[in-house]
Amino acid sequence: MTKTKRTTILIARTGVEAALYFVLTFFMQPIAFSPVLQFRIGEALTLLPLIFPEAVVGVTIGCLLANVLSPYMWYDMVFGTLATFIAALLTYLVGKKLTKIHLIWRSLIGAIPPVLVNAAVLPLMWMLAAGDAAYWYNFAMLLITQSGAVIVIGVPLTLALDKAGVVLKRAYAHHDRKK
Repeated sequence: MTKTKRTTILIARTGVEAALYFVLTFFMQPIAFSPVLQFRIGEALTLLPLIFPEAVVGVTIGCLLANVLSPYMWYDMVFGTLATFIAALLTYLVGKKLTKIHLIWRSLIGAIPPVLVNAAVLPLMWMLAAGDAAYWYNFAMLLITQSGAVIVIGVPLTLALDKAGVVLKRAYAHHDRKK
């Protein structure tokens, strides 16, 4: 595969990842921005850096675009987006460090940063933006909802995309040999 074709694929995949995060958050706004029980399905995509390094940028851009809709306005655009970026970057680093272990274990370990970073950062943001003083309650609720999005949805999604990627790589290799 040529460098130009590889770059085009990376840019396209980054755009798809950003669009998916935004769409999943946009259509689920009532629960995506709820301070009581925030649940963002798009956060499942924070595991994608385990198999697609460019997903760090994709989910960050998607999160930034989704946070434009947030009732916490610039607070969420800055702190929420930063939390997703840090979580995705740490997940990428976990994947890079643990290449020798099975993807299911990498996914479970890679799920730790998105769960913990968001659980720690978002309640602080809510304190600043809305004066919500229930930090530990919000922390616990985010541990639960983030675990649901990242582990229950994100791990199977990551495993399926990795398997699809193997199939696609074989198809590309077969196509390239024919030329």
